[in-house]
Order: sequence, then structure tokens, then C-alpha cells
Amino acid sequence: LYIATNNHVVEGADAVSVKFNDDSVYSAEVKGTDSDSDLAVVRVKVSDLSSDTLGNIKVATLGDSDNVKVGAQAIAIGNALGYGTSVTVGYISAKEREVSAEDVTMKLLQTDAAINPGNSGGALVDSKGAVIGINSAKYADEQVEGMGFAIPISDAVPIINEIVKQETVSADEAAYLGIKGMDVAEEYASYYNMPEGIYVSEVSENSPAEKAGMKQGDIIVKWNGKDTSTMEGLQEKMGRCKAGEQVSVVVKRMDNGEYQEKELTVTLGKKSAA
Repeated sequence: LYIATNNHVVEGADAVSVKFNDDSVYSAEVKGTDSDSDLAVVRVKVSDLSSDTLGNIKVATLGDSDNVKVGAQAIAIGNALGYGTSVTVGYISAKEREVSAEDVTMKLLQTDAAINPGNSGGALVDSKGAVIGINSAKYADEQVEGMGFAIPISDAVPIINEIVKQETVSADEAAYLGIKGMDVAEEYASYYNMPEGIYVSEVSENSPAEKAGMKQGDIIVKWNGKDTSTMEGLQEKMGRCKAGEQVSVVVKRMDNGEYQEKELTVTLGKKSAA
């Protein structure tokens, strides 16, 4: 069984367990993470589950967050403050609200349904019970009431599917790009008038990055069509690739005093040979 949650819920965990609605608890493993989108997938072996627990489980119906209307009802489900399953009700306050936290900026659904610590990874559902978002208390502000945020399900599903389908890449197939980089956080981007992303501080000689035309000073903003703004996120995405794969990398490069987008096609090298 694959269960979607937030990356910050499982990040750094030595062990993960899942408690089902019959109060049974089973060990789980983290299938994969994507810190850029604050998403993770954990899995539990069906063979480990009792027939009673298995009979209680229902697969969530997924909605379409792209077509959600502002003012529509929203119901947040989770484990607020660790007290147990809870439900809060409100409305969709805004869509594509750009919110920043810990060097990551995301476009989220905003709701006035209360979302507190413990709600993270829980479902935001519409009036019919279809999942339209994944709650994230990470983006809450203790000084503000009535502003909760959720990752839109239409944005989350392709990333979740990618994590579920990813295969374990062996050490001799591990991909190599050949750069050193650092995160350009929101405050640095604003102060130095730079785009948010990954600043390429060094490009290794004869590396796949150099052969594709990447240069020192480029700022990586997308990997295979998906936004990426941190080295951690880039490394996770690279971890799902094998040596020899071709990937599209979008960088922003200074040209005549302005940053211009440039798409590069990179043939990844073999890490073990790097």
C-alpha cells in the first residue's frame, strides 16, 4: 500500500509506522521523497496486514484541484496536535497562493479550515469527499488565524506517481551531473536580484554538465520539467535517474544584465566513473 504524505513528516526519521483506523500499527518504509514539493510516499506490505485491517481500508478518491472554485467547501482531515483524527471545515480562500518556507516557494491552495501541526500529510477534501490537496502545516504562521495551506492534488499526483514508479538505482548505474551548487533562497534572491534556484558555483571539466553547455553562474530552476530550487531536491531527482539518461535542465543565465531562461539537454554520466 502506498501512502502519500509530506516530506517534512518523514524527513530524518529512523523508523516510520502507520496507524490505521482500526488502531492497528504497522511498520512502513519511505519509498521516496521530493523535498522541492514537500511530498513523500511511504509503503506498507499488504502481506503484513491482518484481514480485518485490510477490510477497513478504502482508497481515497482524487479530485481535480485545477477546477476547484474559490468559495467552495474544504474539509481538512488529520491528526491535529497529535490528539487523534480530527476534521475541520472551511472554504477555499485562494488558489495558486505563492508561499515560501525553508528556501522553498510553492503555489498552494489556501483555506480557512484550521490546519495545525499534526495535520501535515492529511487530506484536504471537497464537499463530495474527493481529495483536492495535501495539507501542510509547514506553511502555517502562528501569528495568523484562518490561513491554512495545502499542496494541490493535481500538482502532487505526477510527483507521487514518479516516486511510486521509481526503481532503486544501483551504485554502478548512479547518475552524475558534475557541478557544485548552492541554494539561492528567497532573501538572497531579493537582496542580490537573482532568481530563486540552484546557483552553479563550479562545473567540472569534461562533465555531462559542461558538455551540455552549463556554465558557472547559471541558476538551475527546472529538472525534466519540474521546478527545483534546492540542491537536496536536485539530488533526489538525480537519484531517480540512471547513467546514460537524457534530461532537460532549465537554467537562468545572466545576459546583458538580465537573466534569460535557457534549456539544456544533458546526457547523465556514470557516477562511479566520475
